[in-house]
Amino acid sequence: MWGSLVVGILARPWMRRVAALALAALTITLFVLNLRRSGERAGRAAERFDQLERTNAIHRQMLDAAARRPRSRDDLLDRLRGGDF
Repeated sequence: MWGSLVVGILARPWMRRVAALALAALTITLFVLNLRRSGERAGRAAERFDQLERTNAIHRQMLDAAARRPRSRDDLLDRLRGGDF
């Protein structure tokens, strides 16, 4: 029953054209929605990358500060007396 109904509808040339236009509109709509989703994904990835860069910069600063710290109390006193702190 449904098969004969679909065949009967698609037998008319103007209905074939309407069906083709509807399929084209659906294809374009799905393509645009997919582009939007890909853009959102790319934005989130860029945000994660920026956060990772900031975290790494802070970590490098902490490591540099640890490398420059005085090794003993005598070194600390020398730095305090010399005004290098």
